[in-house]
Amino acid sequence: MKPAAAICVVALTLAATGPAVRGQQLDLSHGGPVSITASEGMEWRQEQREVIARGNAKAVRQNVTVVADRLIAFYRPKSGAAAQPAQSIVNGADTGGNEIYRVQAEGGVRIFTPTDQAVGDRAVYDMDQAVLVMTGRALKLTTPNEVLRARDSLEYWAQKRMAVARGDAVVVTNDGRRISADTLVAYTTEAPPTPGQPQNAEDPLAASGKLQKVEAFGNVTVRTTTDTAIGDRAVYVPDSGIARLAGRVRITRGDNQLDGSEAEVNMKTGISRLLAGSGGRVQGLVIPNDTTNQQLGGKPAPGGPK
Repeated sequence: MKPAAAICVVALTLAATGPAVRGQQLDLSHGGPVSITASEGMEWRQEQREVIARGNAKAVRQNVTVVADRLIAFYRPKSGAAAQPAQSIVNGADTGGNEIYRVQAEGGVRIFTPTDQAVGDRAVYDMDQAVLVMTGRALKLTTPNEVLRARDSLEYWAQKRMAVARGDAVVVTNDGRRISADTLVAYTTEAPPTPGQPQNAEDPLAASGKLQKVEAFGNVTVRTTTDTAIGDRAVYVPDSGIARLAGRVRITRGDNQLDGSEAEVNMKTGISRLLAGSGGRVQGLVIPNDTTNQQLGGKPAPGGPK
């Protein structure tokens, strides 16, 4: 095996694979070439087909930027094209024969557009699948509409407009609604076109779709200003403000507590309703003198448990 060659340059440009689709947030799978820069230089591993950028490394493709302590770009010959010599690609003389199919970022990773940002210790972006996976400490995905945090991993599926947070996952909307669970799956709507511009216009500020639905699995907690509802799983629809919980459900408000198999929490009004479910029963403890029990279960309870 030949030794890796040290390339004394601080920038290169390679074409990247991926379908030509309308811009989506944190999506590196489309657009023109990927531009890579670094303050400490680059290393070209021709036999491994890798380019390693070190020191304030940055990869940019259209409106998406990746910054990290180290970046590794994995490339391959385009279908039907012969691989180009390393030196010619580095010098930018010919970028037509190769394409980047994966980018790996390590150390202080930040991936951002003018509207969205994801941070973590390590990230891998698969160009073919348009999937970003981030791991490490203090994982966070921030959009104009919500903040998604996780302990174990964050995934962003650009073509599906889906984000997955695993491990002590929490989503907080910009109006203060909060849902936590072992795993959260958030779906966003397709971004609307900019008024007066064609559908395929690249407007990053219009490309951030709003939160459409959140699915929660395992140790689910939904909080309003007065109630805390827990369950095994839940589905939350922001447009309606309704979170529907299932499994071992419990609603608490002050000293009041209700248990059942299903619950409905209106996060706009703060009203929670316990539902019997299929053939199930509800039970609980309502303290008559506790003023927080008003509307618990969706109905006033002035005289104690009903």
